[in-house]
Amino acid sequence: MSALLRSHLKRTLAFIVVSVFCLSAIVATAQVSAKKPATVSNSTNSNPQIGEDGGDKTAPKEKTLTSTPTSESWTTLRLPADSNPGPPALALQGTFPEFTRDFLEMEWRKDDEVDLYVIKPVGVEKPPVILYLYSFPSDKNRFVNNNFAKIATKNGFAAVGFVSALTGQRYRNRPMKEWFVSELQEALGKSVHDVQYVLDYLQKRGDLDMTRVGMYADGSGASIAIMAAAVDPRIKTLDLIDPWGDWPDWLAKSTLVPEDERRNYVTPEFLKKVQPLDPVTWLPKLATQRVRLQFLGDDTVTPDAAMQKLRAAAGPNVTISTYTTSEDFIASVGGTSGQRIFDWIKQQLAPSGSEQKLAADRENDLRRREKK
Repeated sequence: MSALLRSHLKRTLAFIVVSVFCLSAIVATAQVSAKKPATVSNSTNSNPQIGEDGGDKTAPKEKTLTSTPTSESWTTLRLPADSNPGPPALALQGTFPEFTRDFLEMEWRKDDEVDLYVIKPVGVEKPPVILYLYSFPSDKNRFVNNNFAKIATKNGFAAVGFVSALTGQRYRNRPMKEWFVSELQEALGKSVHDVQYVLDYLQKRGDLDMTRVGMYADGSGASIAIMAAAVDPRIKTLDLIDPWGDWPDWLAKSTLVPEDERRNYVTPEFLKKVQPLDPVTWLPKLATQRVRLQFLGDDTVTPDAAMQKLRAAAGPNVTISTYTTSEDFIASVGGTSGQRIFDWIKQQLAPSGSEQKLAADRENDLRRREKK
């Protein structure tokens, strides 16, 4: 196994195990080249996987995707003024004792269908919401995992997940030489816009508390979250793990970048393209949000030099946690069960005391029914 894949495997163990995925999912993810997806699909079919207990049982609805064409600048973080995407297609619904899950197909650009998962706790009216955005090359599988859904909705929170541009099922109809890092400007800029499109849609639903919105993200997802929060005040808190950033150092030293391609990404021309999208520049602008940065000492995808730049850019409202190893991080969130992995961000978005009591009573009732 190459050093690149060993590094990616360690990262996968740190973030997928604690998100309650089975070993087969870890192995499958580790076997995909961190450089680019192993295959490129020419199909727009994105049928969701079913949860491990039989999952979502509602039949797929007819697709009625609509979108409004608009020009996008990847270096302009705010959505284009003329953007007005059509409604999503509800492809699948599932109801479980603890949560409901909507699988929707969003398409605000031609040939870039976004699979969106909205997971809500049962019995909670207008719950606060946390967006989950994991690092390239993660896929959407965790969002159809029922254990993930149970932990994410615990204590009365909604969970919303999707994957970033040029990642997972969104990598299609592209030559293999084009991948997340080679098209870094597009991948980041497009995904920052995606976050705002998703928030606009969630606002229109009317069944979520959009005054309490957070983002949990790692790697490239954390970079995207920083920039999205800098231009969208609806995001009130962020829990971020090993964000990418400080592009001159990151591109020169990250183990994610293949050595035979690295020279292409450290040229003045390439660095100029991505300079406006550097999280080191945008992190200090998060003056009103509650932010936690978590760094894993054995993560080689984000080099030490980049971690230091990100730490230095953090304002007084940013909590910084450092773990010597991935194993230390896993232990801090309750071991491989990951029961405490989302506790910090939920505490920052905590409902009122009465709402918390209702959520606790609901969970206690569910536990009693499970024991019978």
